[in-house]
Amino acid sequence: MCIRDRLCIVPGHEGPQRGAALGDLGLLADGALAAADGRVVAVGPSGELRARYRATTTLDAAGRCVLPGFVDPHTHLPWLGDRAGEFEQRLGGATYMEIMAAGGGIMSTVRRTRAADVAELVADNRPRLARMLRHGTTSAEAKTGYGLETAAELRQLDAIMALNDVQPVELTPTFLPAHAIPAEFGGDTNGYVDYLLADTLPAGAAWMRERGVVLFCDVFCEEGVFDLAQTRRILEAAAALGYRLKVHADEFVGLGGTRLAVELGAVSADHLVSTPDADIAALGRGGTVAVGLPGTPFGLAHRDYTPAKAILAAGGALALATDCNPGTSWCESMQMVIALACRYMGLTQAQAVAAATLNAACAIGRGDEVGSLSPGYAADLLILDVADYRHLGYRFGTNLVQTVVKRGRVVAENTSEVA
Repeated sequence: MCIRDRLCIVPGHEGPQRGAALGDLGLLADGALAAADGRVVAVGPSGELRARYRATTTLDAAGRCVLPGFVDPHTHLPWLGDRAGEFEQRLGGATYMEIMAAGGGIMSTVRRTRAADVAELVADNRPRLARMLRHGTTSAEAKTGYGLETAAELRQLDAIMALNDVQPVELTPTFLPAHAIPAEFGGDTNGYVDYLLADTLPAGAAWMRERGVVLFCDVFCEEGVFDLAQTRRILEAAAALGYRLKVHADEFVGLGGTRLAVELGAVSADHLVSTPDADIAALGRGGTVAVGLPGTPFGLAHRDYTPAKAILAAGGALALATDCNPGTSWCESMQMVIALACRYMGLTQAQAVAAATLNAACAIGRGDEVGSLSPGYAADLLILDVADYRHLGYRFGTNLVQTVVKRGRVVAENTSEVA
């Protein structure tokens, strides 16, 4: 297959774009891409590639922009139910943590999700993934965390793998039993941590061995949830069992979770709204990718967002994600995330696109596979219905993606004209 026109390659093979380097899109004004067996084999000037390769299938972008498929490195799929009533409560003045303390929030979704079997979870979440795909997401992370007991957490893992098999968006699974303290523990957080270490994490490790899949283990390190010492216990135990690591950190209060993530070699630290200066400096020294989730403070009507400029000034690597979840950020569009990041995190369109593609892939350990159109990468790409990538970020509330290609195959087309 050969695809030609205005290419944003987002050069890969060298890890995430860090600091001032963020925003290198590798633009080709009249470029072409050759792909075979689902992978990119060459990119370059259109005339040169047409002379070198004979394509069995050709897609002509007709002057439109072509870029890698978006990678969404932080979602809370799968879940069941909604929390529209809680949104109304927040509009009335209740805070997220107040709702959670009263038994709502995450526990509201846990009650619905625990009662669902794998088939129900697949049926309810497949349409969400279809919407993500139509808006340009070709790879995504998917977390458990709405089970909060061993059997229900494993059932969510099974649902993630089943969803991966029945639709085009490739899913990377993350184990998040440390998402909240379930009601049956009566606020005994240390007791729940003991349960996770004795039962849930070993069960997840057995699940990994049976399926040959390496999971990420994630922890919600936050005031009123898991403190820094508890987070360390969970992550160190997970690492010993063979998990890779991620951390929810600094969403509301900076507890040191970001520095802990860097210390333990976590692949990413996510949220990072109230991140202390020392933790930002640690990101610049370490390999952990900072993942900004601008849909979450937007969904909560908060003023503070991930301090992207400070992270980049420290030399850190920054990615973007939707945080798609039923409570704070029911957003299936990485295009909307890019628009929010440009306005509230101070990113340029080029920086936001790189953060939503290559850097996002690095935040789920797939930076050598997806998120770039360099040779050797999966032929996952988008044809926009505009010629200039800068319309991403500039426009919002519409879908600028015309065609979605996954591993060299057209998997979605949007027919409405938006140019």
